[in-house]
Amino acid sequence: MISDIGYGLNSVAYLVLLLLLFTVRKAGLAKHLLLLATLATLAWSLGLINALFGSLTVDRLLILDASKQLIWLLFIASCLKDDFQDIWQVLRRPATVMILLPPVIALLLPQFVALDNTWRFLFQTVLALEVLILLEVLYRQAGENQWPYKPLVLYLGATHLFEFVTYANATMVSQVPPLYIAARGYIYVAMMPLLVMAIRRIKHWGVDIFISRDVVLHSSLLLVAGGYLFLMAVVGYAVNLTEGSWGATVQIILVVLSLALLATLFLSNAFRTRCKVFITKHFFANQYDYRVEWVKLTKALSLTSSDDATVYRCALNGMLGAVNYKSGRLIKMVNDDAELVAREQASPLNDDEEAVLGDLTAYCQKTGWLVDIDEYQITPFNYNGLQLNRDALKRCEFQLVIPLFQNEKIWGLALLAAAGAEHVKLDWEVRDYLNAVRDQVGNFIFHHEAAEAVAENAQFAAFSRMSAFVLHDLKNVLAQIDLILANAEQHKDNPEFIDDTFETLRHTKARMDKMLRQLSDKNMEERGEDAAYLLSVLARKVIETRCQQYKPAPVVHLVEESEVVVDPEKLSNVLYHLISNAQQATPDDGSVEIVLMKDHVHNRQLVLIEDTGCGMDETFIEQRLFTPFDTTKGNAGMGIGAYDAKNYMTSIGGKLSVQSQPGKGSCFTLAFPLD
Repeated sequence: MISDIGYGLNSVAYLVLLLLLFTVRKAGLAKHLLLLATLATLAWSLGLINALFGSLTVDRLLILDASKQLIWLLFIASCLKDDFQDIWQVLRRPATVMILLPPVIALLLPQFVALDNTWRFLFQTVLALEVLILLEVLYRQAGENQWPYKPLVLYLGATHLFEFVTYANATMVSQVPPLYIAARGYIYVAMMPLLVMAIRRIKHWGVDIFISRDVVLHSSLLLVAGGYLFLMAVVGYAVNLTEGSWGATVQIILVVLSLALLATLFLSNAFRTRCKVFITKHFFANQYDYRVEWVKLTKALSLTSSDDATVYRCALNGMLGAVNYKSGRLIKMVNDDAELVAREQASPLNDDEEAVLGDLTAYCQKTGWLVDIDEYQITPFNYNGLQLNRDALKRCEFQLVIPLFQNEKIWGLALLAAAGAEHVKLDWEVRDYLNAVRDQVGNFIFHHEAAEAVAENAQFAAFSRMSAFVLHDLKNVLAQIDLILANAEQHKDNPEFIDDTFETLRHTKARMDKMLRQLSDKNMEERGEDAAYLLSVLARKVIETRCQQYKPAPVVHLVEESEVVVDPEKLSNVLYHLISNAQQATPDDGSVEIVLMKDHVHNRQLVLIEDTGCGMDETFIEQRLFTPFDTTKGNAGMGIGAYDAKNYMTSIGGKLSVQSQPGKGSCFTLAFPLD
């Protein structure tokens, strides 16, 4: 009567739940399988009511229980992946086949093979244990969805834990205790609110499962518990057969011991740690999940800024995160002195630490080893050749010493401390792992320092280049002053010469003012104002004021021209350089001609500077002519005139081209755009 009432209440409750599920608008496979599981539980409850189907037999009990387990396992299998669209996708999955195989065997095998009830009870124990393991996997992998899944896990976990205890006990004594059977209906009714709560909470049924160390650990604990309980069941069964009246006593003892084991497994941190170490060593190739560790290190080395302090702090955090430590310091060795460049939850170096660091640096430079101070204090013979002051070590606030090398020379040390965390011991795998981490962190630091050095060198190079241009202009100014002095004795009484001299000095002063501004502001160049000019006027002025002292005298031939927009001062320097180079390359009896004409096809103004000098070969033009600081004049030249001329023409949208033959002369063509 008590049993029928419990199962009757459970039937009513599941019937109401079934009707409610029909009204729920949630679509998807999970809803349909949940309907099926609820219907199966309803049928299971009705099948266990003696008033409806007569006295309960063991065969009917086991068939009903295995059928119910089969449907619930199918439902759980559908929750282990979040993209199932239909039942066939679930059934085709190899994991689903493995999940459903035990209940199918439990249902079909007794139909073909005569099995003792004890073995059938054992099958039910395995099915209950399988549900508990899958729930463990589901909950551990739910991540941010653990809160909605928790009621479902509690519901199925509590009911199947009771099933597990019931059938484990039945396996030990070869019969199912009637009190356990009578209590199940009430337990399922009491647990139903959790199922309703789960239905309301879970918006998206399905969790992508992957095998991680934590999942293997907790699932292994359940397997260990099941295996131990199975062993106890076998022992109890044997005692029951041989000792007769001792069976009930042994049953109670073994049940208590089994529950004590379960409590030990889930409450003992030390036991779980030992299990995790065992699993790590024997079921995983590596102690660390390197996929996770790599992502964590990459994230730690992500920069928000590029200043030295941030880079060193990121590097230190990367080292700390690799071993889950909180306290540490990063030391850079500068001329054999220890410089603290970053620290996390640690104080500056004290005198004892600085003294110890000297010996540690020399030892690490020699061996390249990582040093565990705790290990050194217990087994110093592991670090052959390392002699540290024991008293000073007591006042050192670090445990792990990780050297960083650059070009086989020690760059610095990372000093890490557990600071309340579990101490890491340097076995072979941890050493290899930390060596890889320190190489990655070292590259991160060295790349930053190299980039800083490149940027600094670029600044100095830019300043040196600017100085070279200034020096080039200074030589032009000096040439003008030389021209004044050369003609001073002959024309000092000529008023026109005096006027030209003052004009030249004003121009010289303006050029020198510009050079001083460039040096003061560190600018590469200072552009003048562009305006429209006739190039013949600029060319003649350059010849008259700056090229008269050299032979052969340049001659201007005007064929056709239009005004072009240029910086007159910059273009004058370009023309002066090209004309003076032509004069220097041409003997006194040769010729230097400046021809101005238009290219109507391309709508350009052309200036041709032709000479009958020594000329240049193709290789020189391609490889050396426009290369900065490459000169054929020795100390007399800077090697930037042609380079500067070509760059200027390019900057205004024009072009500088050269045709030359050795022994026949050269022709530099400047093409200016007219639009």
